[in-house]
Amino acid sequence: MQTPIRGLRSFCFAARSLSFKHAANELYLTPSAVSHQIKQLEEQLGIELFVRKTRSISLTAAGKDFFEAISPIVSTLESTINEFSQMQQNTNLTITLPEFFASELLMPRLREWTSAHPNINLQMDTLKTRKELTRHSDLSIVLSSNKPTEGVVTELFNLEYIPACNKNLLAQWKDDHCKALNQVPLILHKARPWAWHQWAEKAGIVDFSPTQIIQIDSMFGVARAAQQGMGIALIPLPISQSWLDELWLYKLFERPLTTKDKYYLVQHEPSNVNHPLDLFAKWVIATFKNTQTKPID
Repeated sequence: MQTPIRGLRSFCFAARSLSFKHAANELYLTPSAVSHQIKQLEEQLGIELFVRKTRSISLTAAGKDFFEAISPIVSTLESTINEFSQMQQNTNLTITLPEFFASELLMPRLREWTSAHPNINLQMDTLKTRKELTRHSDLSIVLSSNKPTEGVVTELFNLEYIPACNKNLLAQWKDDHCKALNQVPLILHKARPWAWHQWAEKAGIVDFSPTQIIQIDSMFGVARAAQQGMGIALIPLPISQSWLDELWLYKLFERPLTTKDKYYLVQHEPSNVNHPLDLFAKWVIATFKNTQTKPID
């Protein structure tokens, strides 16, 4: 005959508290159910475990010996069951990151992470600007010209900016790229309002007098506007490399604007080794640290 686990648990709870009612409350059962399970256990063992009085119970000598023998085993069994139960439960991680990083780098590679960790749920909040708050998340990917000072910070890679346009504009101004800068709208992210002037100075453009500059609060919007032929955009590399690889955009000049802008991984709270947050952070670092722009042919 198999001994039901629930009978052993009911016995241990009742033996500790010397109360069927208290054991029932702990086990979310009725006192009569606890009493019935213990009675079945006594019948199987062939001994009485409790002395039952009108308003109280006490352990028999055999009951005390049995409790001392079985209590450590039941505790270990419960601990093991809880441990395995928690392993099967999904863990939730919240990540904040720039929307362009999410769309151009993270999303194309995320399947390899989700396939390897099916019990870890990811909630991603994308940000248009670096000024939006990220402290509510477990982990952040931050674009900044200065290293963040809070949390555990890992530098991923730096950015440089390059002028790019669509195929039609490239063909239209193939004979005089410099002239195009003063006649075609120039597009950039509003977080860097002087980036075009900085680039022109670095590139040695003497007569730089743009007729129109368009600022957009989304780097995806910047790249998309250039792809649609709105003008010439300053796009960040290496993060925009796929736009060049897919021939959605073309470099108008090879000279980049090098800045202090870098992507950083920020863990807001340190985590234990092999904790889901630690595992995801290590994957991000291994996947994206030192990402490089493709060399010019």
